[in-house]
Amino acid sequence: MGLLRIMMPPKLQLLAVVVFAVAMLFLENQIQKLEESRSKLERAIARHEVREIEQRHTLDGPRQDTVLDEEEDMVIIYNRVPKTASTSFTNIAYDLCAKNKYHVLHINTTKNNPVMSLQDQVRFVKNITSWKEMKPGFYHGHVSYLDFAKFGVKKKPIYINVIRDPIERLVSYYYFLRFGDDYRPGLRRRKQGDKKTFDECVAEGGSDCAPEKLWLQIPFFCGHSSECWNVGSRWAMDQAKYNLVNEYFLVGVTEELEDFVMLLEAALPRFFRGATELYRTGKKSHLRKTTEKKLPTKQTIAKLQQSDIWKMENEFYEFALEQFQFIRAHAVREKDGDLYILTQNFFYEKIYPKSN
Repeated sequence: MGLLRIMMPPKLQLLAVVVFAVAMLFLENQIQKLEESRSKLERAIARHEVREIEQRHTLDGPRQDTVLDEEEDMVIIYNRVPKTASTSFTNIAYDLCAKNKYHVLHINTTKNNPVMSLQDQVRFVKNITSWKEMKPGFYHGHVSYLDFAKFGVKKKPIYINVIRDPIERLVSYYYFLRFGDDYRPGLRRRKQGDKKTFDECVAEGGSDCAPEKLWLQIPFFCGHSSECWNVGSRWAMDQAKYNLVNEYFLVGVTEELEDFVMLLEAALPRFFRGATELYRTGKKSHLRKTTEKKLPTKQTIAKLQQSDIWKMENEFYEFALEQFQFIRAHAVREKDGDLYILTQNFFYEKIYPKSN
């Protein structure tokens, strides 16, 4: 049985193509409007939630004039790098906030821009330091490091972060833009419909897998200076290393996330009490996996590793890994293949003058 062909005159074919193109543009425009409406609704809900919390604190009694003790005045900023298990870790904070009595706030920047304007920096610093109704607070978002000391604040927040092998992070981000993850599987992604594998992208010299796309973890730790975002800047890497050691309380690695959680619980129990047990034995609802991800071949990895940008990002990753493993080695002991947090290993003696 032959296939039935319907021949259309060329003018009708052209008209059909034009109608289809117009329809697609209309649909894309409607989707864009829906996304904008959703964003406005999310902001309105967030403002309403904030007002509710502030009213609740007002009913409980005026707090703005009170002096908070050290633990209640604590603020943690997790300026999360994309595709480093940041959502997985943040969900642990959300799971614990009601039980441990602290607030969790997402820093939602327009178009996920990690660099704030100068006026937004001032607003953000003021919010973080003076918003007592939200203390103790855990703030998280895709924002590069911001030096609070520049703004003359008396008490700086505690910075934490997690980083990942740079090529693994880029591969995960590449597929995430195309297929999303199991956290919000129905959400339309920016590159949805592009079926090209990461290997094919690298082989063809595509922009989404170019070595320049590796340049992200260094500027996130470097901060808001223009040189931080100059791809391949040696100054930016040195500044990122300096900030990691001097300005961050703890920086973990994706590959050893459980140990990162364990150390945070031991050092900051006000926020993370119960985090290790939740990570180990919970329903794993906090874990998030990119779908359709295909591991790159050795040839693809070797090609990326020829880049000076990879060499710098990898040097920074290895530096962070060494720092984390050094901290862990002095905080835990191993027994039968498991790690245990060390108890207090210092005490005070020879205290003078003697009391009567």
